[in-house]
Amino acid sequence: MSEPCFTLEEIAAALGARLYGDGAIAIRGAAEPATARPDQIALAMSPAYVEGLERGQARAAILWEGADWRALGLRGALYVPRARYAMAGLTAMFDPGPDIAPGIHPAAHISESAEIGPGAAIGPFVAVGAGARIGPRARIEAGVTIGAGAVIGADALVYAGARIQRNVRIGDRFIAQPNAVIGGDGLSFVTPERSGVERARETMGAQGPITRQSWTRIHSLGGVVIGDDVEVGANSCVDAGTIRPTRIGRGTKIDNQVQIAHNVELGEDCLMAGQVGIAGSAVIGDRCVLGGKAGVADNLKVGDDVIAAAGTLILSNAPAGRVLMGYPAVRMETQVEMYKALRRLPRLLSRLAGGGKKAVSKPDEND
Repeated sequence: MSEPCFTLEEIAAALGARLYGDGAIAIRGAAEPATARPDQIALAMSPAYVEGLERGQARAAILWEGADWRALGLRGALYVPRARYAMAGLTAMFDPGPDIAPGIHPAAHISESAEIGPGAAIGPFVAVGAGARIGPRARIEAGVTIGAGAVIGADALVYAGARIQRNVRIGDRFIAQPNAVIGGDGLSFVTPERSGVERARETMGAQGPITRQSWTRIHSLGGVVIGDDVEVGANSCVDAGTIRPTRIGRGTKIDNQVQIAHNVELGEDCLMAGQVGIAGSAVIGDRCVLGGKAGVADNLKVGDDVIAAAGTLILSNAPAGRVLMGYPAVRMETQVEMYKALRRLPRLLSRLAGGGKKAVSKPDEND
């Protein structure tokens, strides 16, 4: 696959940017200012990058509003309303994706009853089960398995090693990063007698003696339903529902090493950062953002537009529009005050132990 190359004028048109200088400059990639080559566009979106531009070799750059491109020694410059949004368009232009030969690789195993859409590209060692359907122009990298009856929409991109299990239905323009697993069995087990977990829930821990117990699997029949324009990161798992399907709404983006448990309903346009865990049967509204290592306990409801900072653990229902932080989750401003109070406790206790006299201590720069 040939290296993408665009003129500065073509990039400006694609990004809706204002172009100044020589629009005929050939651009073959993007780079940070200090390391940019003459054929790369430098991403110099704030005055902090001036020194980098001086060290690098870029002839063209995306600049911050008010920057003097001539004084910076450039031959051309682009100005955009929202720099980070422009990066999305720019990086897409220079990322053609994996080079998979059109058609079905001879080393792939495709069931006779599977349906492969026109223009699809299937790499080596891909296995597609009976009755599965893969949409037009889908690209499936090496070593992917697609289970019996699974459905994947048009223009999908499934990277190496991903697993799409049976009873999974996925919309158009789906992206699965390497080793993502969609539709594995959930953690759904039951004991012949009331388990210690059930007693602990009912009594808040005053359950009496622990008794021996064995676990019997409740099989996952519900599968997974995923809307259009969803992305699932590397080594992330979306478990199948027990009876009803686990659902991921249109436009939701899931980072690496995220766990979405059985029966979860995750809304539209959500963003789940790395190592987020959502426990079984939780319902998450639209446009929610969960920072890294945030978690939601089982059977809870989180309203639309909730934002949870990294490490937040949601243990009760969260109303729409709430910004949460901490363990257990509280309003972010409340958590900040709690944290400040906690840091002041040693000095407060020292003063109390000294009979009310102010203890001599070095001020804490974080207070």
